[in-house]
Amino acid sequence: MTPLDALDARRSVPAKQLGEPGPDAPTLLRMLRSASRVPDHGKRVPFRFLRIAGDARRALGEALAARTLELDPDAADSVVEKDRQRFSHAPLVIAVIAVLDAEDGKIPEIERLLCAGSVCFALLQAAQALGFGASWLTGWPAYDARILGLLGLGAQERIAGFIHIGTPKLEAPERERPDATALLTDWVSNRA
Repeated sequence: MTPLDALDARRSVPAKQLGEPGPDAPTLLRMLRSASRVPDHGKRVPFRFLRIAGDARRALGEALAARTLELDPDAADSVVEKDRQRFSHAPLVIAVIAVLDAEDGKIPEIERLLCAGSVCFALLQAAQALGFGASWLTGWPAYDARILGLLGLGAQERIAGFIHIGTPKLEAPERERPDATALLTDWVSNRA
């Protein structure tokens, strides 16, 4: 398989279809080393990782269920249960956290956020390269101030993605991909 074949073979495996085993600690660190090799203007390393594994997944699910009911006391049982189980399917969830320091006049915040987003994609690739399935999700917990506080995020931090990682229970099907030819245009100067 060529490097481009590996990129072309990337598939998101739904979190509900990710089971045990997940990567062990040395394998995870290997994935994170590869995922950290992204463009980083100014070498700011505007990201960090938060591991959510084991019983922490269920504890976070209970907190999400409680928060759901706090936000909407009339939430359907199915909605509350979905939030309770949100982090319980894959054996490992890595929160990629964008660090958007307020005082950085040289590097625009968007570049730091895009760097963290690149880490998310690279982590998906690293997981698949090592035989695991993965899915990049956000959802409302990535934007809720109470949940971000519970996860220990600072005022200048945001969730770039929750990367769910495990062993695929099924082979993810290919889906229709965009036609690069249709997306490409050429810029032409109008100057005479």
